[in-house]
Amino acid sequence: MFHWIFKHILGSKNQRDIRRMQPLVERINSLEKEFQLLPDEALRAKTNTWKQELAEITDQEKLAKRLEELLPEAFAVVKNGARRLCGKTFMVCNQEFLWNMIPFDVQLIGGIVLHHGRIAEMATGEGKTLVATLPIYLNALAGRGVHLITVNDYLSRRDAECMGQLYAFLGLTTGIIQHDQSPEERRAQYECDITYGTNSEFGFDYLRDNGMATSRKQQVQRGHYFAIVDEVDSILVDEARTPLIISGPATISTHQYDHLKPLIADLVRKQSMLCTRLVNEAREFEQQGKKEQAGLALFKVKLGQPRNKGLLKSMEDPDIRKLIDKAELSFYQESSKDNLVALKEELYFSIDERQGEADLTELGRNFLNPSDPNAFVLPDLLTQFADIDADPSIAVTEKNKRKQECQKHCDVQAERMHNIAQLLKAYCLYERDVEYVVEENKVIIVDTFTGRKMPGRRWSDGLHQAVEAKEGVHIDRETQTLATITIQNYFRLYEKLAGMTGTAETEAHEFHDIYGLDVTVIPTNKPVRRIDNNDRIFKTRREKYAAVITEIAAAHHRGQPVLVGTASVEASELVSRMLKREKIPHTVLNAKFHMQEAEIIARAGLRGAVTISTNMAGRGTDIKLGQGVLETGGLFVLGTERHESRRIDRQLRGRCARQGDPGLSRFYISFEDDLMRNFGASDRMTKIMESFGIKEGEELEHPWLNKSVETAQKRVEERNYQMRRRTLEFDDVMNQQRSVVYSYRNEVMDSQDPRKMIDAVIEEVIVKKVSAFLEATGDQEADITGLLHWMNTTFPLGMTQEKANIHNRSLSENSTFFIETVKAMYEKKTTFELAEARISLERYVILNAIDRLWQEHLYAMDGLREAVYLRAYGQKDPLMEYKTEAYTIFVELMENIKEEILSNLFRSTTNLQAFETSLLKMPQKLIHPSPQEPTRSHTSPEQLPRHEEPFAFPIERDTPKIGRNDSCPCGSGRKFKFCCGKE
Repeated sequence: MFHWIFKHILGSKNQRDIRRMQPLVERINSLEKEFQLLPDEALRAKTNTWKQELAEITDQEKLAKRLEELLPEAFAVVKNGARRLCGKTFMVCNQEFLWNMIPFDVQLIGGIVLHHGRIAEMATGEGKTLVATLPIYLNALAGRGVHLITVNDYLSRRDAECMGQLYAFLGLTTGIIQHDQSPEERRAQYECDITYGTNSEFGFDYLRDNGMATSRKQQVQRGHYFAIVDEVDSILVDEARTPLIISGPATISTHQYDHLKPLIADLVRKQSMLCTRLVNEAREFEQQGKKEQAGLALFKVKLGQPRNKGLLKSMEDPDIRKLIDKAELSFYQESSKDNLVALKEELYFSIDERQGEADLTELGRNFLNPSDPNAFVLPDLLTQFADIDADPSIAVTEKNKRKQECQKHCDVQAERMHNIAQLLKAYCLYERDVEYVVEENKVIIVDTFTGRKMPGRRWSDGLHQAVEAKEGVHIDRETQTLATITIQNYFRLYEKLAGMTGTAETEAHEFHDIYGLDVTVIPTNKPVRRIDNNDRIFKTRREKYAAVITEIAAAHHRGQPVLVGTASVEASELVSRMLKREKIPHTVLNAKFHMQEAEIIARAGLRGAVTISTNMAGRGTDIKLGQGVLETGGLFVLGTERHESRRIDRQLRGRCARQGDPGLSRFYISFEDDLMRNFGASDRMTKIMESFGIKEGEELEHPWLNKSVETAQKRVEERNYQMRRRTLEFDDVMNQQRSVVYSYRNEVMDSQDPRKMIDAVIEEVIVKKVSAFLEATGDQEADITGLLHWMNTTFPLGMTQEKANIHNRSLSENSTFFIETVKAMYEKKTTFELAEARISLERYVILNAIDRLWQEHLYAMDGLREAVYLRAYGQKDPLMEYKTEAYTIFVELMENIKEEILSNLFRSTTNLQAFETSLLKMPQKLIHPSPQEPTRSHTSPEQLPRHEEPFAFPIERDTPKIGRNDSCPCGSGRKFKFCCGKE
């Protein structure tokens, strides 16, 4: 009660925040009136004056304080600059654009909110693009670069070319990042005061700069100072479900998708026939009055083929739905879970639409491999290896060979099982024209939130190859991860972050929890006149779409423009076909027609226009009403189903009634919609329909029902939030490791003399090795032979026990001896190097070791993440297990990097001829075979700037080799093949 009184007397927190900004808005307007008397040159001069002043401030707190002081004046300059551009025409995206924008008071408030590092929620048509210019101009004065992130390349270019006119008038430069730019072009764009681009381009540039570039001049970004994210909910929430990944072709591709496709296709057909038979049996049971058997049979179909047409038809009957729900409830009780497992085993596979999983059963495994009962059982390698080691009759060489064969068989078996699982998901869970489209012999992913195609993006873990196999298109080679980061962790790099959108309030908790961003709802410039009608709810999709077409036809005939929102490409084309039958002219905006986007949206507000769109989120173009439309009631937004997220529905509704225009919105829903089926809303609706006596063909409409649908949406939103949060928790572990590795790489690139870093590695590694080999503990004696073997394998020392004289020195003295010996040998090697290239060579040796092992580490971490989930069955927290093992693996990585540096140090040179000549003069025993040759990055030239370092030649390839029966150079006295050769 007290809270209600407090809120209604003093207003909500949001209202109080808006009121506090009013004096600042009045100050801005007062200054802007004064600036109207200034000539253009005097107004522009303020920019240079402020830039020079702020360039001298290095303390961040002082800089922030000074920017806050400048805010009223800077905002007034922007507003006055916009006023002076009014009436002028510019070319924007090859089309004439007339500037007629001057910031309203509510836009000034939005700019203040963005400058303070918050999210401004502003309704569609309120001019968010212009709002962003205010804080962008102010913060760009600091000279550290400001980024404006948009959802696609077109909006980046359009906004940069349009708002760039204002920035240029005021004396600032504007850059645009586009996907097809070279590193040199990108660097020039980032050097501008303001840079526009998409979240993926900014993120990928960060990964290339820190994980692939080999010198500072190959890096394109210059820091992460301040960013404003347009359509912030779409980018920081929707797209944050999947990380940014730069991948290259896998060195070995072992997929069996094309070979396994016919088997899986047969299996799916077999399941379809089984489910059809079960539906027919259920009908017979129902006619015979055997209700429980009918419900059980249909529940079985729901497990095996939830989108079966016969099942969906049967579920139109409320009595049948009750029977299915009763059967399902009985099996999901704790005491009946074993029975549920047994029921699933009567199918070939089971499908969980909510989790996006398809699991093969024993029946399905036998169908795929009737002659091999162990085809889906991974061999126990530990037991097999132990048995091999315990057999004294097998020679060491043969033991190693058998172990390799066991490992190879296990890898093939695991790969086959994985390919089958991914093919099953491709056939059962990924629908053409819903999750993807097929164009020019390629599978192209469709963004479920924006309805746009995403060329170049691929599902990971072999799923994309599985879908390609299913569709019979070319199967591209599998990829391996070269660098990765989540959207969340990329944007948390910025010192100050802000965002703007029309729909952020529903996700306010997530923005605060993940990014530390608070949401402020900005009032509209004019009162909203949109009428949001109650949802119309039907039993079946057939009834729903019939009502949709009737409603569209009525609106079209009275001249009212209609925007029809659909959830998929498939649904948009279905509505289009139905409208064609009714001879109603219309246009379609989906992933197949996105190139005509701006033109289609521009015509959507004309009298009698009918426009079908998959999603209106982030379209970046307002729908302006044509002549005579106001009298018809404005734009009519008609949603053919509710989306998983309430935000998407609000974005669709927000397309009408901009700037005080009239408008109307309504959603049409059926019990067969995915949201209703998967998240329980249809069960509640069925009970309500029964209580009101609603019959076949009739509909429901009531505010309470809207709440019920929103409850289902909240469930989905909470599930998706937990998924994103879980992804972030795992990536936080990787983020700490990534920070260490990237900092190390940048330190190498910044180093004027990498020799100091190499000396530090020599000292650290040798001290550890000497201690590990020579320090006697318990029953373990000092391993002098092992130490000499490692020394001679890593460095061309040719060290014998006599030369080493290890027994006559202490542990620290031995460390010092070997360190000085290696440094002396390296100093001798550098005398044969080209002096001007030695530094580049040393830098290359370090970076090459980091990059090669970091890529292997990413692969290992992917495997670890998959493995730890299984430990939940053992009552262990997968995240804690992941953190523990990830730390161990990372420590090992850093040690391996240092050893790799030393291993390649003497095997790389800029002057191959001189160095090999010197080696030929040395005793033969000094030359030791390399455990591995250094390799260049696996990244393709399109993904990675060209290396400018001299190539590191492996010196062993043309030098004398040690014979298998020669004495080993390590000084052990044994033949090489039985010592270091390990043959």
